[in-house]
Amino acid sequence: MRFPIDIILVCLRWYAAYPLSYRHLEEIMHERGVFVDHSSINRWAIRFLPLLEKVFRKHKRAVGGSWRMDETYIKVNGVWKYLYRAVDKAGKTVDFLLTARRDKAAALRFFDKAMKANGVPEKVTMDKSAANKAAMDEINDRGETPVTLRQVKYLNNIVEQDHRAVKRITKPMLNFKSFRAARNVLTGIELMHMIRKGQLLLQGCIKLSFADQFYALAGKIRPV
Repeated sequence: MRFPIDIILVCLRWYAAYPLSYRHLEEIMHERGVFVDHSSINRWAIRFLPLLEKVFRKHKRAVGGSWRMDETYIKVNGVWKYLYRAVDKAGKTVDFLLTARRDKAAALRFFDKAMKANGVPEKVTMDKSAANKAAMDEINDRGETPVTLRQVKYLNNIVEQDHRAVKRITKPMLNFKSFRAARNVLTGIELMHMIRKGQLLLQGCIKLSFADQFYALAGKIRPV
């Protein structure tokens, strides 16, 4: 924390927005006369990216009522974990959740999280996963207004294509060492992806660049 906040924010934005490793960033900053160790950037990412995403949620644009839901694989300490994600029919991110397992309980946790933040959708489209369907069936059984469920793979192309934006950033990271690190960094990657998709709702932000929108969001964090 001996570095100015501007330097910390630049490192966070570059790391979560572009396919760079911590050592890449260390070298880039050294070329600019800022001698920061890659381990410091790692600690900044794990500590601050979830805080930024938490603030973003207060200023997130509403999503549509037709969701496309799917999960993708993320390797953590040599073991595959599962990133549940959903987008609306316009491709805007609804929500995401990293889980250790791929089963009904994990899918249920994801849906509960997404619906708590975004409301109950009219439709949910998914692939032929029995676990995901079982989770959605349980939600419908306990809800007053049933959600229309569609298991049509080709309709899920939107979310499957959207996974690529996240995987493109994680590829140079060469495997997360812990579940906590993976969860926190993925939160930052998803945050940058949502800002880039125009999902930040701040006064005047539509006229700002992607980078300036991020810095405007960072300015909303209250000092502890």
